[in-house]
Amino acid sequence: MQGTIDTSNAAIQAEHGAGTHGGHHGDHPDHRIFGIIIFLVAESMIFLGLFAAYLTFRSVSPAWPPEGTPEMELLLPGINTIILISSSFVMNRGNAAIKKNDVKGLRFWFGATAVMGAVFLAGQLYEYFHTGFGLTDNIFTSTFYVLTGFHGLHVTFGLLLILAVLWQSLKAGHYSKESHFGPEAAEIYWHFVDVVWIVLFTILYLF
Repeated sequence: MQGTIDTSNAAIQAEHGAGTHGGHHGDHPDHRIFGIIIFLVAESMIFLGLFAAYLTFRSVSPAWPPEGTPEMELLLPGINTIILISSSFVMNRGNAAIKKNDVKGLRFWFGATAVMGAVFLAGQLYEYFHTGFGLTDNIFTSTFYVLTGFHGLHVTFGLLLILAVLWQSLKAGHYSKESHFGPEAAEIYWHFVDVVWIVLFTILYLF
């Protein structure tokens, strides 16, 4: 009788262990990265709509930019582009570091990325004060400020994500090669911001 009870208890414990670790609680697939990707797809649709509007205005206008619009400078936006694209590679070094349990490396490379993002935003603000045109001067200037401003808002949010990762990294053991969702999500978002800027820079300054 005692043997039967012991066998039953062992079976219950085994079933409980299987339920905890293999089923409902322990080994759920992590869908957070998938959620980030879905969010960015939705954001892409917004940018796609803005790009489509810009290209439509351009195609129906007799002159683009309209006559009287000051000529766009390429030097500062070009430097900003190099900084932003380079920052993606810098951030990737940070993610590579944490996957080796190198928290100091994560802090260094993410800190460098934060500085580069701040420099990009400062360059954009400088450009705003020196374009020679305002938001409501004509359809080109309006779309210019909307597109670059909306992208700048995304860069700002990405910068806040990086700073949040740096803050969390100060907690002992918060990030490791087994647990690094924060840095990975921030990197995916930052790459998205970079890709959008490449498209935006091409159609606004080069096309």
